[in-house]
Amino acid sequence: MEDSKLCSSSEIIETDESCTIVLELPENDPFFDKKKNLLHNKGFDVREHVQLQSITCPDSIATMLEKILEIARITHLDEVELYFCKVDECSSVEYCSPRNEVEALNSILALVDSLLSRQTRTEMNALQAFQDAIVDRLEKFVDKNREESRIDKSYSCDKEKRIAEWGEINGIKSRLEIVYVEGAGRGGIATKDLKVGDIALEIPVSIIISEDLVHQSDMFHILGKIDGISSETMLLLWSMKERHHCNSKFKIYFDTLPKEFNTGLSFGVAAIMALDGTLLLEEIMQAKEHLRNHYDELVPALCHNYPDVFPPELYTWEQFLWACELWYSNSMKVMFLDGKLRTCLIPIAGFLNHSLHPHIIHYGKVDSITNTLKFPLSRPCRIGQQCCLSYGNFSSSHLLAFYGFIPQGDNPYDVIPLDFDAGELDPIEDCPVSSQTTHMVRGTWLSKNHNLFHYGLPCPLLNFLRRARSPTLHTKTITQSNLEIEIEILEVLQSTFNNMMENLGDTDPVDRENATWDVKLALEFKDLQRRIVSSILTSCDSGLKLVQNEFSRSVVEE
Repeated sequence: MEDSKLCSSSEIIETDESCTIVLELPENDPFFDKKKNLLHNKGFDVREHVQLQSITCPDSIATMLEKILEIARITHLDEVELYFCKVDECSSVEYCSPRNEVEALNSILALVDSLLSRQTRTEMNALQAFQDAIVDRLEKFVDKNREESRIDKSYSCDKEKRIAEWGEINGIKSRLEIVYVEGAGRGGIATKDLKVGDIALEIPVSIIISEDLVHQSDMFHILGKIDGISSETMLLLWSMKERHHCNSKFKIYFDTLPKEFNTGLSFGVAAIMALDGTLLLEEIMQAKEHLRNHYDELVPALCHNYPDVFPPELYTWEQFLWACELWYSNSMKVMFLDGKLRTCLIPIAGFLNHSLHPHIIHYGKVDSITNTLKFPLSRPCRIGQQCCLSYGNFSSSHLLAFYGFIPQGDNPYDVIPLDFDAGELDPIEDCPVSSQTTHMVRGTWLSKNHNLFHYGLPCPLLNFLRRARSPTLHTKTITQSNLEIEIEILEVLQSTFNNMMENLGDTDPVDRENATWDVKLALEFKDLQRRIVSSILTSCDSGLKLVQNEFSRSVVEE
């Protein structure tokens, strides 16, 4: 099953006894070397001490916060962000996602909060001023990216009200109301102004659906003997039967689930055909084939051998696919007190929608004191505003295939992978690699640097292509030979993406207003792919004109 909706956090900030902040990049970070180089390029070490006692005036606080934030941003970069990050401009929000910015600010805020609990009055004044500056930064980030939610009052929320009442009886604490949000389906809106650190939702472990329920069921003695079967598959089979159990503890929860999830896995023939020319077509076809094979290998035999435990009428292919979509789109990874990470369904929490500007980032660990799963805010949420999660750093293709939607706004994870013959060395890592090296591109509107030697395209890709043509090239100086290489590179990329655009075809002549839900989604995704490819072609064209002008000028000067 998909490792969805868990945003794990590793502590990268430590403190000592004085009013000093120690920011450290842990050696077990999977991208330690790359981040270390970025930190050094910005003049930082992997372990930085920052004194806060002398900070008093607003200007000095702002300067110090920017310095600490630069370090935190780099430390929290993920793989995609690292790839598109420009070494000389890492502090710019252009090369970080909203998730990265919020996570960096929250990591600093958490440190300051911990320091405030054990400092003297003098030190507390400086820390509180610094804390206020961080909160103000988060407030401004909210104002800039605020998303207005329009509630569809024509939708009856009787089922949602019943499960909210059921949740309250079973110990759920919530500061959210489940409503129907236009364009997003069911979602949770804040019932009061919530600030950073407030708990929007708190779920007792006793009503979390996990593998423990399978172990207590009548099917575990059968499933437990099957070699290689995963706990996720057991839960899948358990939920197919439990949803029809009239006396189930979770009957109200299952009753609120949709009869159809409308993810990419349920696309019909017309929608599949509309995806022609995209990588998503292959992704969905492979996923459906994998699920069908899994079903054929497992379920019919269980129904035949144990019909009393696995009634055939409850285990059809259609119901199996429904259960798969349920677990793909609603499951969360939860770290329990025994240290084990389990895939779970969380009643009520599953109503919360994904956003590129999430309010809640970290929510995957059971609290050892309350034995509950808490959903704390990483940025403020106003009363009546939809409170959103981050499902993860997923591309629109992944979100469409397994969740059934394309996020609003520019998704920094909408990348197109590229494979090139790498030769013996990969200039990104400067170490031996296989003959195929994967690079990526994304919409060039996400970059602000469209100057010579940049063009809005990722530096690792351009540097790789330069080294492939001139292994000794280390500078981006304006010489005829360098400019000739730039022209060759841009022409290669232009040819590559011209072919890609041809494969995508012209805008589909479909009556979108009357099209089925899946065709609409497929066409929307294809439009997004065209937009990305078109931006790259535009950047290549503009870059070629820029380089050719410089080339002509250099020839005249010589």
